[in-house]
Amino acid sequence: MKTDHNKNLKVHGGLRRRNIFKESKDKNPLITIITVVKNNKKYFEETINSILEQTYKNFEYIVIDGNSNDGTLEVIKKYDNLNLIDYWISEPDFGLYDAFNKGLNLARGDMIGFVNSDDILLKDALKILVKYYNNYPDINFVFGAVKKHWGVLYGYKPWKIYFTWGFYPSHSTGFFIKKEASKIIGLYNLKYKLSADYDYFYRMIIKHKLKGIGTKKNELFGIFRRGGFSSKQNFFEHTAECTKIRLDNGQNKLMVLLTFITKFIFNYRRF
Repeated sequence: MKTDHNKNLKVHGGLRRRNIFKESKDKNPLITIITVVKNNKKYFEETINSILEQTYKNFEYIVIDGNSNDGTLEVIKKYDNLNLIDYWISEPDFGLYDAFNKGLNLARGDMIGFVNSDDILLKDALKILVKYYNNYPDINFVFGAVKKHWGVLYGYKPWKIYFTWGFYPSHSTGFFIKKEASKIIGLYNLKYKLSADYDYFYRMIIKHKLKGIGTKKNELFGIFRRGGFSSKQNFFEHTAECTKIRLDNGQNKLMVLLTFITKFIFNYRRF
């Protein structure tokens, strides 16, 4: 169900406000890139530039700002004045996943992906993505390899989803889904404050049985910066919500219990 945010609209802009809309072209699908940001001026401009420097050019860029007050909005307006942002909006929201949903509702591309304001999209990421899009027409989504501080994560192993969330490289910078497939799954569930992306993936893979593929290790999509939203989560709150996600999606209770116990044992030393 869509939320009507127009009642609290603060400010918006971009090429669309000037009636300029991008379109797909033959074997050059339109890609939508969405950046969600709130008070992150420190890294945000680096993220923007990494997107604008893509070697594949048929993409639209959407920025969802959560009513920043640290100078982030001035950065957005700077690039808007250069006609480099297709649409942006700055207004209060109900958290990260509410902002994701706004972006999904605004996306017009054949494929949609998120690049958060802490992260970097490498220059050939969309070029690699489009290669997979054209070579594998039956797939619904792609997980690109992503570099994190401990190394490169790559591949896609859906069978792991029943007992671990480590079945994919990354949500931000790594995950792109076809627009029609995203309509089947629906929006991110806002009752999950910490890990609504896990619920989204569970519905995508288990409930709707959508098909995906992972890129090779050397086909890097981006760099995931340490210290973002996922790095600040409390272990107990995060584990409790992940357990609830599994139960809410009807996973076997015994399997959920075993998964919870195993995770607790492996993290015992942290306590």
